[in-house]
Amino acid sequence: MTAAAPKAPAPRAADPGAPAAGAPSGPPPGGPAPLTVPFTGARAGDAPLTWGQRAIWHAVRRTAPNDHYFNIGRVLPLADRGAPVDGARLTAALTALLTRHESLRTRFPSDADGTPRQRLCAEGRVEVTVRDEPDPARTGPAAEELLASLTSRRFAYGTEWPVRIGAVRGTGGRITHVVLALCHLAADGHGAEVLVRDLRLLVRRGSAGAACAATPYDLALRQDSPAGRRASRAALDHWESGLRQAPPTMFPTPVAPPRAPRFWTGRLVSAALPRAVDALAAGHRVSGSTVLLTAATALVAADQGHRVAAMMPIAGNRAAQDHRTLVSTLSQDALFVLRLPEDPDRPEGGGAVFTDLLPLAWPAALAGYRAAAYDPADWDALLERASRERGTEVHPYCCFNDMRLAERHAVPAPAPDADELAALRARTVLDFPATQDRVACRYCLHLTGDDTALTVTLTADTAYLPPEAVHAHLGALEEVLTASAAGSPPRLADLPALLSAHRGAAAAEGAGR
Repeated sequence: MTAAAPKAPAPRAADPGAPAAGAPSGPPPGGPAPLTVPFTGARAGDAPLTWGQRAIWHAVRRTAPNDHYFNIGRVLPLADRGAPVDGARLTAALTALLTRHESLRTRFPSDADGTPRQRLCAEGRVEVTVRDEPDPARTGPAAEELLASLTSRRFAYGTEWPVRIGAVRGTGGRITHVVLALCHLAADGHGAEVLVRDLRLLVRRGSAGAACAATPYDLALRQDSPAGRRASRAALDHWESGLRQAPPTMFPTPVAPPRAPRFWTGRLVSAALPRAVDALAAGHRVSGSTVLLTAATALVAADQGHRVAAMMPIAGNRAAQDHRTLVSTLSQDALFVLRLPEDPDRPEGGGAVFTDLLPLAWPAALAGYRAAAYDPADWDALLERASRERGTEVHPYCCFNDMRLAERHAVPAPAPDADELAALRARTVLDFPATQDRVACRYCLHLTGDDTALTVTLTADTAYLPPEAVHAHLGALEEVLTASAAGSPPRLADLPALLSAHRGAAAAEGAGR
């Protein structure tokens, strides 16, 4: 396992909506002219924000001016197959995309009292930033550079379209890549993938099939109705019950002076975790996401000595048929409450082990996901009321985001043995790729990856989780899951010592210097 120090944060461009420092209206001197994409929709109007949009808006306000953190980026390669795509063909496809999805032509101005609304526009135009790259070997890197440029600026929510589009143009005027930078008020990760799929079909075939009948505009009106209010109250009943069972917060006490920048992101890239997680999920008849959620939550409990721990996994809220291809932000926080056995040190059988938690974790996770659609204003009121009743702030400040789009179905394979997993763990990389000045949480775990490797990032408040503790949680997560998959699940009573050992190793390797 190797470790590296964090990179300094990249300079941030000014708010593109600011009068004195807006995005340039034309190409840079000597640069290619942008493509102009006109669109015309069927209707216009104002509506409240949906619950998912309100949840992101609250996070944006807590994180500003670093709210570019929430921007979503995607790159669509076009040179790998099919007929060459020129500017005219791309413009036609993008016009169809903007017409098809109302969220892309919705701005988010605020009322006089500061309350944001969604404003659906019937017509307009979007400029596509074009980057010419004559070297075929450089078109991919050029697209990634363009993506970084377009996502690194916060959106001007009230005046800017919620999508920035870029294109890389190779020799002969051929478009090799399209870049989408999305405002999180307009789309979540699943919605971004719907856009990429639709754009690919529109470019290649000229059609993407029937559009989703649901829209963010109509969803907001439905959620604001009496039936929507009842559904919100029912979901928050689950939250109220779960929060009463758990400590007020997971990391209650600062343990070190905060670093500058205060929030550090640790990253673990592991080829062992996909094999281990798949084996545990199959063996215990739970999802792989639940395996990871349970391990992360158990380690938080062990770190802080909690008998009950609360984690907030991000729920996609895509179960309803009419939400599966809706481009909007539907994701909201769920509540997962994990109760550890009362007698983890019981002498019979050597004490409770990690895998003992999985049968109870599965229904607890499902219950949380079913109660993950609610009015964030009512959620805020619930936490304020709970804080008054308990005489201290009530908020887990612990979140879990499995950003893999769908639960993978593991390919049947023999259970891994300890030697195989040890060989895979020898390739694990542990580093600090980024820092942030402000994040509205103390522990934020994100998962990405595929069958070959899983990338786990933990962004933490260094006052509560210093850099060596960040790496300790990541390293211990991998060890708990690989040991369990190999048939030797660690005892729950041994998890604090496991974290301590990883913390010491991280400090010895110079984590955070």
